[in-house]
Amino acid sequence: MIETITKDTNAVFTQLIETAKLHEGSIVVLGCSTSEVGGNRIGTHSSMEIAAAVYDGFFDLLKEKGIYLAAQCCEHLNRALVIERELAEKYNIPIVNAVPQPKAGGSSATTAYARFDDPVLVEHIKADAGVDIGGTLIGMHLKETAVPLRLPQKKIGEAFVASARTRAKFIGGARAVYDEELL
Repeated sequence: MIETITKDTNAVFTQLIETAKLHEGSIVVLGCSTSEVGGNRIGTHSSMEIAAAVYDGFFDLLKEKGIYLAAQCCEHLNRALVIERELAEKYNIPIVNAVPQPKAGGSSATTAYARFDDPVLVEHIKADAGVDIGGTLIGMHLKETAVPLRLPQKKIGEAFVASARTRAKFIGGARAVYDEELL
């Protein structure tokens, strides 16, 4: 099961990067319930082993492409996000003080905190795209306007996967002309 989780996660992130047209400097928010991936109800069976398998599937891929990860914590930490200090400083995002744990923040956020070079927590971010593994509700951390993506890989383990990209808002009404590259 672990190898399949890693393979399926890699497929999701590879598809996301291509479909959402992500590039160096883009921000991706990840919400991941390891309980759901393992076939249990969200928040009931946090698993560091499953989190490691998920991160093995995408972490190096994002790093190679220069794409920032914002890993959402669970509701115990108010869905705060683990990000690199560099990103917080670049966008002047206020840092909050907590260190995620498997049962207070979740195994996914705990894994991100361990793998990042200089991790910090922030309460808010406006990401360019996102992956929600297991119904963790990442929408609050996406830029306006979110566009649902229908990726070929629908599940990781037992968890359903939802993903989205964002696009610039349309302004100007019926006579406006729009840049196709921003759609």
